[in-house]
Amino acid sequence: MAIAHHDNDPFLIKSSPAEAGLDAAALERLEPLLAEWRMTSVLIARGGQLAYEWHEKGEDSVAPLLSCTKSVLSSLIGIAIEEGRIAGVDQPISDYFGEAADPQIKIKHLLTMTAGWDWPDFDKRYKAMKASADPVGFVLDCDLVHEPGSAYAYNSGGSHLLSVILTKAVGCSALDYASSRLFQPMGFRQAKWTSRRGINEGGTGLQLYSRDLAKFGQLFLQKGNWFGRSLLSADWIEQSTKPHHRALLNYEPPIYGAYGFHWWHSPASHNGAFDCFFAFGHGGQILLVAPEAELVVVVRKRITGRNAAIYSRRLIMDYIVSSII
Repeated sequence: MAIAHHDNDPFLIKSSPAEAGLDAAALERLEPLLAEWRMTSVLIARGGQLAYEWHEKGEDSVAPLLSCTKSVLSSLIGIAIEEGRIAGVDQPISDYFGEAADPQIKIKHLLTMTAGWDWPDFDKRYKAMKASADPVGFVLDCDLVHEPGSAYAYNSGGSHLLSVILTKAVGCSALDYASSRLFQPMGFRQAKWTSRRGINEGGTGLQLYSRDLAKFGQLFLQKGNWFGRSLLSADWIEQSTKPHHRALLNYEPPIYGAYGFHWWHSPASHNGAFDCFFAFGHGGQILLVAPEAELVVVVRKRITGRNAAIYSRRLIMDYIVSSII
C-alpha cells in the first residue's frame, strides 16, 4: 500500500506521482515485487516533492542506515572544513593521531578508502576492529601495503578514524554535530547513532526515519541550500560525489560503482539511465540522487545477503526509472 504519514512536514511536501512526472500505474504494478524482494521501505521524491511512499509495516520507522552512515559522516567532515575546524582534505591524519599514524595518509585517503592499509576486500577486518579493546589502534597498526591514494579497499576502519577526527576537531560527538548542523535545521524527527567512549561509530550505526534520509538526499540535490539556508557547500557536494577512484565499478552483480568521498558514483554508461550518486548500506539499503532527473530515491531492504542488493538496484533502474514520464 502506497501511503504517506506526517504530511505536515514543510520540507517534504507530498504530491501525486503524476504531478511529479511519474507514471502512477507503473508504480502500482511494482508493488507486488516489493514483498517478494524483501523491501521494507521505498520513497521517491522528484522535483522536491514526495511522490511515492511505501512501507512494509504501513508506516515509516527509525531503522539502521548501515553503511549509508558513511555518506552522512562525509557531509559532517565537509561542514567542519567549511567552518575552519579541519584544515582540509589534504591534512595528514597524524595531526590527530601523532606518531601512531603514517604522515603520508591524509584525510582524503580515508574519505576515498585509499589509505593503503592491509585491509582485505569487503571489510574483512571490521568485526575484529569492532571487537578490539582499542579500535583506533587496531586500524593504525595495520601494515601499509600500498602508497596512499593508489589502491582502493573498502574500509570501515578508516571511516571510524574520520569520526574520531571530527570529534577531536569540533569538540563534540558526530551525532551532536550532525544534530546542530543538519538534523535540527532540516526537521528530522529522530536520530540514533551507536557510540563507544564518546565516539560515534564511523562506518555504520546511524538510525533515521526513511523520510529524513530522503531529505538528506534532497539537500544534496539542492546543492546544500535548504530552503534559503546554506547547510553544506555546493563545492563540497560536487567534490564528494564525483568519482575519485574506479573502486568497484566493474563488480558483478553491478551493485556498487566508482567511489568519491564516502559516496558511490554510477555513470549513465554503468547503469543505462543517468549519472547518479548514492549512499549504500549492506544488503541493499540505498539513498540515490540523480540530479539531471531531479530524483531522490530511498530503498530499504531486509538483509538476505550482500549480492541480494541487486534487487534494490533493479527496483530503481528497471522500474522506478521507467516510471518517469
